[in-house]
Amino acid sequence: MQRIYNFNAGPATLPLPVLEEVQKELLDFAGTGMSILEISHRSPAFEKVLQEAKADIKELLGIGEDYEVLFMAGGGSLQFSCVALNFLAAGKVGAYSITGSFSDKALQEAQKVGRTAVVFSSKEQHYNRVPRPEEIKLPAQCAYLHLIGNNTIEGTEYFQYPETGAVPLIADMSSDILSRPFDVQKFSLIYAGVQKNIGPAGTVVVIAKKAFLKGRPKSLPTMLNYEVMLDNDSLYNTPPVYAIYIVGKVAKWLKAQGGLAAMEKRNRAKADLVYAALDAHPDFYRAYAEKDSRSIMNVTFGLPTKELEAEFVAQGKAAGLGGLKGHRSVGGIRASIYNAMPLAGCQQLADLMEAFWRQHK
Repeated sequence: MQRIYNFNAGPATLPLPVLEEVQKELLDFAGTGMSILEISHRSPAFEKVLQEAKADIKELLGIGEDYEVLFMAGGGSLQFSCVALNFLAAGKVGAYSITGSFSDKALQEAQKVGRTAVVFSSKEQHYNRVPRPEEIKLPAQCAYLHLIGNNTIEGTEYFQYPETGAVPLIADMSSDILSRPFDVQKFSLIYAGVQKNIGPAGTVVVIAKKAFLKGRPKSLPTMLNYEVMLDNDSLYNTPPVYAIYIVGKVAKWLKAQGGLAAMEKRNRAKADLVYAALDAHPDFYRAYAEKDSRSIMNVTFGLPTKELEAEFVAQGKAAGLGGLKGHRSVGGIRASIYNAMPLAGCQQLADLMEAFWRQHK
């Protein structure tokens, strides 16, 4: 079997050792005589999976008992609604930093619930950067500040987060979760659809201060109420068992790689390779993101014509580099180089970029 280098944005590449381990366990999980796809979510076998996944994520992030890890369904997009429904009370204002298509969608969902304020937007610049911390000015009666840590479509990423004082900071980290160390204590709530960096499609990990989740409105739909999820340890209903199992495997793999500091070093080395190839020929490869906002998870760029972009994608596919076509809303090229992408894949992509330039210069 010949595996390709998978640059898709999500669902995305997973660590090969994890896939091989899952393959071995598929028919008989932990001596149960059943597949993980068949076991009860109330069984001791799954309880062990759930608790170990939570504990390993906490260990990787360096957080204690004041935080809880939850698993919810509905993808990151459902969290756009959950955040507003849970925390945007009457008389309060939800503040939003708009740095990409998904943050704009988050704002639209919040506007259905209550008052909002846009405290930063790079929309007119085609979402080519994230704000500097000092650019964020919060409104009076601010319920929370919401941002998206890494913009998968546009290829920008926060490396400094705003200081919000007593105002809760909430972040969607779907595409950069567990890719590098950061100060979790700045955040009241983080959520991440796991299918981009730490698992398969099917669940969202929520990392939140326990106290922040308390006192939610009783009128909320049960499955959208964070306090219900907290009180029931993510088991109010049948959770996405298989997805949680894979997330747990990936968390253990991350620990075995040396944790988040080691992953950041590896991820920056991969990104440096691709950006160096990009910057070597600025008249041919056009970077979308400003340099100080460039994502180390998603590298985005364009070529002089759409025809050349299509040819680049085709040559990449022929060379075993899949998923390089940019998002349908922006076009161009996008290389998603998440945790599981090996350095060799980025080197091969950089080599293709150089060869393609020589072919068409």
